[in-house]
Amino acid sequence: MSWSATQYSLFEQQRTRPVRDLVAAIPLTSTRTAVDLGCGPGNSTEVLAERFPEATVTGLDSSDDMLRDARQRLPDIAFERAVLANASLQWVPDHASLYPRLVSLLNPGGVLAVQTPDNLEEPAHRLAREIAASAQWADRIGDVKHPDRHPAAYYFELLRAHCAEVDVWRTTYHHPLAGGHGAVVEWFKGSALRPYLQKLDEAGQQAFLGAYLQAISQAYPAQDDGTVLLPFPRLFIVATR
Repeated sequence: MSWSATQYSLFEQQRTRPVRDLVAAIPLTSTRTAVDLGCGPGNSTEVLAERFPEATVTGLDSSDDMLRDARQRLPDIAFERAVLANASLQWVPDHASLYPRLVSLLNPGGVLAVQTPDNLEEPAHRLAREIAASAQWADRIGDVKHPDRHPAAYYFELLRAHCAEVDVWRTTYHHPLAGGHGAVVEWFKGSALRPYLQKLDEAGQQAFLGAYLQAISQAYPAQDDGTVLLPFPRLFIVATR
């Protein structure tokens, strides 16, 4: 199951809010170059370009489908295909080496700004792991594992030796999803569920999503009008070299 710009963009307003908070925390210096690692369909790149209109902005992503949408959205910005930071570095392992390496590429005074979901222990992730490990699914997707994530203190200690300043914080957003529990499933189909779904055929995907929907319906209470309030914690890092 490849990345889908259409699926990802179903919740663009909600997914863009964290990057606005992240970019707003970057100091307004004379930035000449800005790179969006894992630019997706260009929503985060657009925010970056608005914040630093004088900078040369480049978007990088591993998905051709995402890059197609990004180029249509922002035809004056260069988008390139690369394996690879708004809600992207959680897919990359070995942060102990990765983050200092990214900082080392900055000019003095340059800023590494990262936002990653911090929700591996939220019901949406925990239930997916439990279903995958059950007897029905264990032989096919029981070994699926997301790369490790770490608490704020880990990144602060990791980067403070390489940076003049490190700012780390955690925010939990509560996204109202008018589509009810089905909307929660659609949200995670575009991100967290991909490693499971890509190992299943179409029939397996539908069966897995059915079991997931049933579990999600028990874990997240709906409001009187059917809206589900989805808690979504995210970790932010702004590190200045």
